[in-house]
Amino acid sequence: MKYHPIDKNLFVKNRTKFMAAMKPKSIAIFNSNDIYPIGADSTIPFEQARDLFYLSGADQEETILLLFPDAHEEKHREILFVRETNEHIAIWEGEKLSKEKAYEVSGIKTVYWLSEFEKIFFELMTEADTVYFNTNEHYRGGIAVQTETREDRFIKWCKEKYPAHKWEKSNPILHRLRGVKEAEEIALLAHACGITEKGFKRVLGFVKPGVMEYEIEAEYMHEFLRSRSRGFAYTPIVASGFNACVLHYIENNRECKDGDLLLMDVGAEYANYASDMTRTIPVSGRFTQRQKEVYNAVLRVKNEATKMLVPGTMWKAYHEEVGKLMTSELLGLGLLDKADVQNEDPNWPAYKKYFMHGTSHHLGLDTHDYGELKTPMKANMVFTVEPGIYIPDENMGIRLEDDVVIQEYGEPLNLMKNIPVEIEEIEEYMNKK
Repeated sequence: MKYHPIDKNLFVKNRTKFMAAMKPKSIAIFNSNDIYPIGADSTIPFEQARDLFYLSGADQEETILLLFPDAHEEKHREILFVRETNEHIAIWEGEKLSKEKAYEVSGIKTVYWLSEFEKIFFELMTEADTVYFNTNEHYRGGIAVQTETREDRFIKWCKEKYPAHKWEKSNPILHRLRGVKEAEEIALLAHACGITEKGFKRVLGFVKPGVMEYEIEAEYMHEFLRSRSRGFAYTPIVASGFNACVLHYIENNRECKDGDLLLMDVGAEYANYASDMTRTIPVSGRFTQRQKEVYNAVLRVKNEATKMLVPGTMWKAYHEEVGKLMTSELLGLGLLDKADVQNEDPNWPAYKKYFMHGTSHHLGLDTHDYGELKTPMKANMVFTVEPGIYIPDENMGIRLEDDVVIQEYGEPLNLMKNIPVEIEEIEEYMNKK
């Protein structure tokens, strides 16, 4: 792994919290992700299943975590199963987790080879009444292309093999736990944001008329890789001119032209943790007066929305208040009039014509991370704040996004406070000689 080792005590704490929420005499199982083929002998680069990583720190394929707090033998209350390594694997694929290394990473004392799983699992299932399955029930999960995962195959096998047991879902527990970050996780997120800051400042000195969007993407990637990141936390959006009005534009293949605004929604990952930044800059290095007006409207909404992210805030009410802020700004810009607001559809308010997406989402191991949305916000939840105004008729799309941590008291901690966002600061960076 490129990243520095993570203190195993983070994963010890995460497991302790999860096991405290389990029912008596229950086992929870977590499988690693598959390695997915592309064709011939090519595969997609491996990324670990986030729940398994959250609970163990094991960042390797063919890994299983078993948690059984009520196991008769203490050594079987936490078990990590890893692929058995040998000299041949070490030569052809590189170093894999030994039993000793698996303990160093996870803090789990009992480590077996994966080949022993079925035998050990059968023994423990004779003591258990319930199995927790790890299904993906993220609110955006339906957007993804559905494919049968290693976890899916395990669930099918387990239900067939042990039909008399009861089944529970680990997902509700993980939504509650993963949404509230430990201090070590916030430090990793801050580190990812710091890498993104380096990339953005590099790009500010690079962008000019005639540069291609993909060249800008390459500048970010250069900075991310040299900072021990695996790369982008998600597919980057580098959108100039009208492209900025396409919310998920990812082709990044257009020439940046004088007079364009350039919207960049990019973020570095670090140790599987994501950052998520959006900045909009003028390709020429100077904003026009109209661009300044719209930009500052978005900035004001972002700043006011950020202040609302405090303990006790309700998700739905928060977005309603942000909608009111945006409506006021759009009226001021002349994009809406009072009649538009008076006659609006409550299910699709007038401001949605120019700001059609949500303002915030949980951030963590996933860019759109697990976290509760129907309960009051809590300290140490991490959210993005990303309002935008999109005006296709003017070839203008402006979005600004920071990553913030809810604090027990006071305003949220902005993990991107050192990334330029004020007009004057951006212009100064872009026009340095």
